[in-house]
This record gives sequence, C-alpha cells and structure tokens, in this order.
Amino acid sequence: MGSKTFAEALNDGLREEMQKHEEVFVAGEEVGLSGGIYGVTKGLQEEFGVGRVKDMPISESAIVGLAVGAAAAGLRPVIEIMYQDFMAVCMDQIVNQAAKMTYMSGGKICLPLVIRTQCGIGKHQAAQHSQSLEAWFAHIPGLKVVMPSNPSDAKNLLRAAIHDNNPVIFIEHKMLYPQKGLVTEETVEIGKAAVVKEGSDVTIVSYSWMIEKAMKAAEKLEEKNIQCEIIDLRTIKPYDEEAVLSSVEKTGRLLIVHEAVKTGGFGSNVAADVAEKAFYSLRKPIRRITALDTPVPFSPVMEEFYTPNVESIISVVKELTV
Repeated sequence: MGSKTFAEALNDGLREEMQKHEEVFVAGEEVGLSGGIYGVTKGLQEEFGVGRVKDMPISESAIVGLAVGAAAAGLRPVIEIMYQDFMAVCMDQIVNQAAKMTYMSGGKICLPLVIRTQCGIGKHQAAQHSQSLEAWFAHIPGLKVVMPSNPSDAKNLLRAAIHDNNPVIFIEHKMLYPQKGLVTEETVEIGKAAVVKEGSDVTIVSYSWMIEKAMKAAEKLEEKNIQCEIIDLRTIKPYDEEAVLSSVEKTGRLLIVHEAVKTGGFGSNVAADVAEKAFYSLRKPIRRITALDTPVPFSPVMEEFYTPNVESIISVVKELTV
C-alpha cells in the first residue's frame, strides 16, 4: 500500500468499505462538502453522493440518534463527532440506547455502528476541545473502544470496526493525522494488542499518540543499556490482558502511560489486573504516568507540562530499573 498519513489511511479504509458495501454510510458535521476538519472524509461525498455522506446540523444528539436508528434497521453508519469533548452532549444516545439495545432486545437487534471522534492535546485548543475521555466509554458494557497509534492500524481497525456488529467508539488523536507510515493490508482483530518493541527490563503499556513518546524514550534508554518492551493496546475495550500479563511476567516491571487524567483513567484497570494476576512477578511497584487531574490548559508550555512526555517516561523507567 505504501506510505500514507494517518488521515489518508482512514480515508482509504472508509472509501474501500463504502465501495464494497452499500449499507455503509457516513454522517457528521462538515464531513461532506469540506471533507472533515482533518480531511478524513475528503472526496467521499463527491464519489458517493449526499445520500451516503451526510452533512448534519450541529446536534450531536441528532447525529447519534440517526445512526442508532439506521443501524437497528440494517445499515452500517460511520458517524463523526467532531471533538470527543462534544460526546458529553449525546451520552444518553450512546450509553442508554446504542450500548443497551442488543441486550434489551434479547439479541434480536444488533447495532453495527461506528462513532469516530478525535481527542487529545497538541493543538492548544484548551479545556473544551482537548480531553481524553476513553475511560468513560470503556466503563459501559455494550461498547467497544478503539485507539490506533499508526496509519496501518488506523485503516485496518476502522475496517474491523465497520464489520463489527456492536457499537464501536473509534478515537483518533489529533496529533496523529499528519503522521506518515507504511500501510499494510491485514486483518487486525479488535481486542488484540501489538508488541511494537521487544525488551527484557521493563514493560511499557500505552496506546494512541503516547506510543510515539514511549518509543522515543525507549530509544534513549537503550543508550543506558535499558531494554523496554512496549505494548500498544490498540483497543482498550476489550483489551489484551494476556499480552500485558505475559510481558510483565518476563520483565517484572510495569509502567502504564496514557494522556487521560490519572483518576479513573484506563491505566487503573490495567494496574489492578496485573496486581491481581501477576503480583508475584513484579520486582517493583506498578507505575503510571498520566495527565494531571486538572482541565487541559491552553498555554503551550503548560500543556506540555500537563501530559506525559519523553523525559518523564525516561525518568520513571530509570527509577524502576535501579
């Protein structure tokens, strides 16, 4: 497939699935004529028409409500909520309708629904446009949560999400859209992690944009003869507990890195599972590096201070390996 940006890979995935399956359609704010604020849906309305690429009014509740009804009727909507922060506006439709309908119908209704959204810092968009809220959705039975870290996974996981018969929250970090990488055609299973770097001294578990920071930290730590094993969860609901436990049993040390705040963050779930099931493999206490428990600051300097960075990862890994 060659090298593609994260945004281009998502665009390719959407186009290919829409070409193959007439029941797949796209809807959201500015997804049609303008191609989305980060260009993910660029050109799709021109190719498939306004009937399958729908520009919606500024009403997140209406967008999700449309998708829930369409999915229940047999279509496969891929909708976009422009910023993850705005999903607070449509939580009833997501949590009480989309996530519950299959269960409450006794399996008679399935909801093959993908909700694309973007998260995270990096563009200095302050407290209402920069949050990482993936733990909200991981907490809800009936939802799957996907957070790719590279173009290839972005495309292949999006295709897997479109074919899944459950509602999938597909979260894209805004800083990944311009990132380039080799895109391969492969089947990527929702709930299967990837060991993106092998090592023997410490396990680093992360996902989304934080994988890039973990990799940069690991490269610098190799100069100190510290070998990090990095696990990219790729999906956090369900997440690959077996891959994490296997790595911790090998290294005896665990560092969890995510951009979401610490309190109630998904890293707490990973830490608890390891403490319950691999406690006697640990040589040092489990560590977490997360955002601070404050709203996201606007200031670029403070934004960098607020979240995990390469230096903070290096510092904690050194503490773990002393």
